[in-house]
Amino acid sequence: MNPKVDFYFNKAQKWLEEIARLRMIVLDCGLTEELKWGCPCYTVQKNNIVLIHVFKEYCALLFFKGALLHNNHGLLIQQTENVQAARQIRFTNIMEIVEQEPILKACIFEAIEVEKAGLKVELKKTSEFAIPAEFKNKLDHIPALKIAFEALTPGRQRAYIFYFSAPKQSKTREARVEKYMQQILNGKGLDD
Repeated sequence: MNPKVDFYFNKAQKWLEEIARLRMIVLDCGLTEELKWGCPCYTVQKNNIVLIHVFKEYCALLFFKGALLHNNHGLLIQQTENVQAARQIRFTNIMEIVEQEPILKACIFEAIEVEKAGLKVELKKTSEFAIPAEFKNKLDHIPALKIAFEALTPGRQRAYIFYFSAPKQSKTREARVEKYMQQILNGKGLDD
């Protein structure tokens, strides 16, 4: 146990018993406990394997390369359609964790082997994501915007594509594009 991580478990209110049990299971698998992104993160040879995190409706183990795991029991969940590598196993009560402990340990050991083997998740390139029509139209008609957008890092490009694509209504997508055009022209990302 890493004392720097204790605060996370001490501050938890809703999922206290569940995350304490998850911590014991993960530590029992021989991983190193660290604090990353404000959450307990478990590593092997300084490489991230699994993270414990809590949400309003559930707590979860997040496997960084979960897409490469076999998922024989169908427990690994892709959080959103845009998440490429990570997968979660979600819990809503302590009994789920207790009953699935052998499966959880098997998943953790498999994740360790995936990491030690150097396997990588084949990530989609930014160019493979669909650009919403409202943004594509602006890129096609404003050369400076296209140049500025292409100069952004792939991560910043994806952030804009996802943000512009999210609304169901075209007018909302159009409004988002209009609002952020100057920021793109200034070479800034969505959250800069």
